[in-house]
Order: sequence, then C-alpha cells, then structure tokens
Amino acid sequence: MCLYTPGGRHWAMTERGKRHVDRDARSFSIGRSRLEWTGAALVIDIDERGAPWPRPLRGRIVVHPRGLSRFATALDDAGRHRWGPIAPCARIEVALTQPDLRWSGDAYIDSNEGDEPVDRAFARWDWLRAPRPDGRCAVLYDVRQRGGVEHLVGARFAPDGSVEPYALPQRQALPPTALWRIGRRVPVAADAPPVRVRRTLEDTPFYARSLLHMVDDGVAVDAVHESLDVGRLVSTSTQWMLPWKMPRVR
Repeated sequence: MCLYTPGGRHWAMTERGKRHVDRDARSFSIGRSRLEWTGAALVIDIDERGAPWPRPLRGRIVVHPRGLSRFATALDDAGRHRWGPIAPCARIEVALTQPDLRWSGDAYIDSNEGDEPVDRAFARWDWLRAPRPDGRCAVLYDVRQRGGVEHLVGARFAPDGSVEPYALPQRQALPPTALWRIGRRVPVAADAPPVRVRRTLEDTPFYARSLLHMVDDGVAVDAVHESLDVGRLVSTSTQWMLPWKMPRVR
C-alpha cells in the first residue's frame, strides 16, 4: 500500500511466507490484513506497519465496481504474461484510522499473472490509466520485450465493463525522473498536444509513478502513469536495497 498525503508518504509492502497467508472462494488474508468479496464490493481491511519508517497503516477500503470485465490479453509474444482489468471503472471509499483520513473517488482493480519471472520477457514497460468525464476510462500498456520487440496494448472500458479497441500511433518521450533518471514515455494520438507531467509520485531506482495531464480523443484528462525498468529491478544493487522497503516475514 502506498498513501500520498499532504503530511507525507506512507508505504507498506511486506512479503510474507505461506504460513501467514489464507484464502477461500471469497476472502484472502495476508498477515493481519484481509480482502473479502461480498458479491457487490471488495472490502479491504488493512493492518500494516510501514517501511522504512515503521508507522502504522490501519483502516478499511471498500471498492464498488460499476461493472466487471472478462477482458484479458497477453503482454508478450509468447503469451506467458497476461493482464486484465477486473473492475476497470469503480468507486472507492477510504476510511483510515491511522493516519486519520477519509475520502471517496474513482478506483480501478486489475490483475497480472505470469508463468515466468518478469525479466525473462521484458526490458521495460509503461502503463497508463486515464478516466474520462463520461465514466469511461482508457488503459494502455506499452511494452518493450527483451530483444527490442515492442508491443502496445490499448483498450477503452465503459462503466459496465465492456471494452473497445484503443490504438494510439505515436509515442511521446517524457522527462526522466529527477532523482533516479527513470525513462518515461506515453502513447499519444498523432494530432494530440504534448502530455505534461503534473507530479512524480514515486522516483525509485527501477520504477516511477506519475500524474499526467493529457488530451484523450479531444477531452482533457488526468492520468496515472507507471514506468518499470526491468534491468534495474533485477540488478544486484536493487535487490540489496529492496528489503529496506519490502521487509520479508517467513
């Protein structure tokens, strides 16, 4: 979990061994945190401790899908890595006790799965989701596979979960992140105005998360954008640093 507040950033992502994990058809528990599908909403009870600063993160998040989607597609030519949105358009209600925060807004749930480690297929990828005022959202995966072959997946989802193709012919390079110089790029229409980085939320040795302002089919939208440099992720230096932000409990 990563939480951005005016008072600072709260981060918790603890890796836990199988004795700390339990699941059934409707629920999934990891340590003291739990997810449950009620049939109409996903209820997430959070009880975590942050890293590297050990601040508690506790509270409840409820995600109400406006519609469920069965769309899924391969991200690589071999079909060993797959992505699909479960609830591409949803509403979220956040009620945290530590820190004391409450709000509601737009939300999204998706799923990634793979039959092999990510570095066997990919060199990097960029991902973007842009909600529109009409309730639809656009999602783009811009993948560079090992060997240099590029693969672009694009789709626009309606609130009921239905999908239509969404192809953009060009790519715009964005400024690299200030600290770790992570490269960023975004697919754009041929006649679209330049995309602007509003804010960089995460600037890490291998990953960046940003807020963008762009024009989607004539409509101005704000988008969440992510960039992953797989080579940096699997480097020895990064692997030594990861436990400081992702502690492991066997």
